[in-house]
Amino acid sequence: MNVAVIGSGYVGLVTGTCLAEIGHCVICIDNDEKKIETLEKGEIPIYEPQLEELVKKNMDKERLSFSTSIKEGVF
Repeated sequence: MNVAVIGSGYVGLVTGTCLAEIGHCVICIDNDEKKIETLEKGEIPIYEPQLEELVKKNMDKERLSFSTSIKEGVF
């Protein structure tokens, strides 16, 4: 399933990553360009056990991506 998560803060990032981990194709959208640039580099701005590894794993498998464009979240 294709899923768009609006907001890439603590709740959105963890939710999006967990959905990607169970096999969904997820795009996390946020209007904070700096945050999206950081996430696209695989750098995680919050601490949650194993989150960094899960983000990188799912980005590598192309199940998790990030954008500032709400249009990219409309499937």
